[in-house]
Amino acid sequence: MTHLFLIRGIPIYGDLILAPMAGFSDVPYRLICREFGMAMSYTEVISMDGVLWGNEKTFRLINFMPVERPITFQILGNDEDKITEACRRIEQLGPDIIDVNMGCSVADIAGKGAGAGLLKDPAKIGRIFKKLTSALRVPVTGKIRLGWDNSSLNYLEVAKILEDNGASLVAVHGRTRSQFFHGKADWDAIAEVKQALKIPVIGNGDVKCTADIEHIKRHTGCDGVMIGRGAIGNPWIFQRKDRNQVPPGERLQMICRHLSLMQAYYGEELGVRLFRKHATKYITGLQGVAELRPRILACSRSGEIIELITSYMERTKNHVAA
Repeated sequence: MTHLFLIRGIPIYGDLILAPMAGFSDVPYRLICREFGMAMSYTEVISMDGVLWGNEKTFRLINFMPVERPITFQILGNDEDKITEACRRIEQLGPDIIDVNMGCSVADIAGKGAGAGLLKDPAKIGRIFKKLTSALRVPVTGKIRLGWDNSSLNYLEVAKILEDNGASLVAVHGRTRSQFFHGKADWDAIAEVKQALKIPVIGNGDVKCTADIEHIKRHTGCDGVMIGRGAIGNPWIFQRKDRNQVPPGERLQMICRHLSLMQAYYGEELGVRLFRKHATKYITGLQGVAELRPRILACSRSGEIIELITSYMERTKNHVAA
């Protein structure tokens, strides 16, 4: 099988990637997405402080299974020396790649100069990447937005700084920090980055169905496509199959499988609690499910979730909404 692109010598054999999303891109769901064709894995994002403090929850977020390789650990931070030391420590845990998050828009993070807050200081980004690429053996990559807001669109400057300071790949979410997830992703900007760089570029933003995959690739020329919200409760997108093509029965089978993986990984009680939000996404597009969502979110046992969804499908003879 021929690889589609390389991340400093690491071959990537597909073009679709699950975005690192807190609470969703964990081991159980990444395993499902890999089975369905996802090309590589990104962990949920961790903080440099969590690593340096030895926080148990932080290290659990970067657990992975061997079948997930190539695996990327994603980290965020705003201090050059601290993030370098944190990356040295997590490198010992065996990632193939380490990615610096410069796209997180959460106020507590971006407002303190980490995540998308780093975009306000391109010079610091350059210093961080120079240190990281000198200190680490694994490739270092970055995920960015277009800028802080529309008056500070510096994505080309930042992307070039990343490449000039040793980054092996850049993923671009086609929105500014001030947009959060509102408005339309600017695929023209992603195309500009792709044209300006020699390293691989991943496009991200507004990929909700299989047609969007082909559109963003054709529009931007990007090497791969990162899918976030469009992949939640929808692993079929990695098979290039739209959610509305998936019969209710097949969705129910996947719900059962995903729930089982969650319980095996987290334990029965926590697994159910963490799975409830996934369950509400799996039933998106089925007719009349609004009443079902709050009931699923109130479930405390796996059997309750399965019984609720099964009886609902049988009662309504559910079809996928147009």
